Order: sequence, then structure tokens, then C-alpha cells
Amino acid sequence: MENSVAALGLTTRSVSTVEHDGRPARRQLMTRSFPTDPKDLWDALTNPDRIPRWFLPVSGDLRVGGHYQLEGNAGGVVEECEPPHRFRVTWGMGEQTSWLTVTLEPDGAATRLELEHVGEVPGEMWEQFGPNATGLGWDMAIWGLGLHLKTGAPNDPAEVAAWMASPDAMAFMEGSGRAWQEADLADGTDPDEAAARVARTIAVYTGQAEPPSHD
Repeated sequence: MENSVAALGLTTRSVSTVEHDGRPARRQLMTRSFPTDPKDLWDALTNPDRIPRWFLPVSGDLRVGGHYQLEGNAGGVVEECEPPHRFRVTWGMGEQTSWLTVTLEPDGAATRLELEHVGEVPGEMWEQFGPNATGLGWDMAIWGLGLHLKTGAPNDPAEVAAWMASPDAMAFMEGSGRAWQEADLADGTDPDEAAARVARTIAVYTGQAEPPSHD
């Protein structure tokens, strides 16, 4: 398995506050280029037979207006779909709903993926974890996508499970946290608070603390 910490450096991240439906919302933006063409990357992101190879099993109707559900994770509605360039879905867990927009653009011989996650995050949760809570999960997903695109084969669940218990996984979580900390600082967060958010997030991901409730 490739060096996961090194892979973190292939992604750029930013955090900002925007307006969504007349209310303030948090916007996280991630970009990374993959050495494949837009058609292949689009297929990896939208084909229900291929999504489980790098992410999670998905059910439902993946056409515009259809409802989808990722096993044990988010579900929502497909709001826009412009293959092979852009799709937008609602992203709901419990009572929390956010909006996910993925855009693909040619980047020389590669394809640039832009992932925008906009959500009306409860104030208490944002104060505790900032962008790290969702950001770390997206970093893991993008890393898994990169592994899959190298061969087209499914990522080995046993290998991934072993990795999750490894020192490399801890280094990945810390590296992701520090990367999102930099984005948090650029958004004007106090340095001590940004560092505390990272520590709280890593504690949840490593089982040292209880995860926040989504109900």
C-alpha cells in the first residue's frame, strides 16, 4: 500500500463561510489531480458497481431526482448531473443535511477533481472539531480513490482494516488534521483553538473519545 501520508500532500484544502439559502454555512473545498481521464474518473465516482471498490456500497436511484444511500453512512438526493464533468447531491446523516458538489476538469494528461462540501454545521460541533471532523473522512475517501484508480481493482478490505490499526494510519490522521488546521488558520481561527480541534478529532477517530451524535 502506498505511503498514505505522502498522498495527503497531493490535495489542496480551504475553509470559508458562505451563504446557503439565506443562512451562513461552512464550505470546505478540496482539489486533487489523478493520472486518468475524465471518463474513467467519472465512472469511478458514479458507477454503483464501482463505488464500493474504493468507498462504500451504494443503493437507490443515481439519476437526477433519485434518492441514494451509502451503506452505514450518508444518503440524499441527486440534484444535478452533467457527465462527465459535474454532479451535486444532498448529503444527509441523521438530522444534518449538507450539499456535495464534485467537478472534474482536464489537467494536462490528468483530471482535476474539485470536491465542495457545504453544510450548516451546528455551532457547538464546529467549535469542537472545526473542519477536521468531515475533512479527515474526505481525506481517507480521496486516498482510497487514488489507490483504486491505479489498478481499477477493489481495495482489499482486510488490507484496509490492517492499515487502520497501523502507525501509518495514525500518522495519516495527524497529517490530515494538520493540513486542515492550516486551512482553519487561514480562515482566521485562533491558533490554540485550531490545534485543540485537531486533537479532539483525532481522539474520536482513534477511539479515545465518543463520536458526536448526529441525531
